[in-house]
Amino acid sequence: METQWPRNRTLRIVSHGHSVPAGYFKTPHVDSLHAYPHLLHVGLKEAFPHAVINVIVTAIGGENAESGAKRFVSEVLSHRPDILLIDYALNDRGIGLEKAARAWTEMITTAKKKGVKVVLLTPTPDTRSKWDHPDDPLYQHAAQIRRLAREHQVGLVDSYQRFQDAVAAGTPLDQLMSQINHPNHQGHQLVAEGLLEWFLPLASP
Repeated sequence: METQWPRNRTLRIVSHGHSVPAGYFKTPHVDSLHAYPHLLHVGLKEAFPHAVINVIVTAIGGENAESGAKRFVSEVLSHRPDILLIDYALNDRGIGLEKAARAWTEMITTAKKKGVKVVLLTPTPDTRSKWDHPDDPLYQHAAQIRRLAREHQVGLVDSYQRFQDAVAAGTPLDQLMSQINHPNHQGHQLVAEGLLEWFLPLASP
């Protein structure tokens, strides 16, 4: 990412998932410019001014990982990503842990076979969930994503933990949310900061 023209090339990052990376704030309002894929793009350009970076969002509001896996080859790998972000857990509660694990595993292994670097994201909050309780489905999906990251030796951004840490430090959860299940700009910034931590060690001092 430090290589300058004419020896540089385009770095492609694909953000795959549901309504949160798609940019939905208070439905039906879509604020892509304050969603974490765009915030990541801005942060990377500030850190790597000579890099050509293309952040592509293939996320669809309301989708779960099973549906995302079905269109993975045709709509995600077709972009020839260098880096893939996967964020589906909020909606995966509707299909359960087992089906979600199969779909995530399929996407992870397919991407890795193509040489794509993969980063998994644990869910952002749903204010209706008991997010610190082990029996809560969102808690369980977050734990499963951490396990998948370990098993497949891929990157992890623990959005779930980042929100918990922010609340523990004194920020009310409603100040991070635009509605019950979508973060606002400040909430998206927490996710973007977690993603940027994977890249900023590469930046020149």
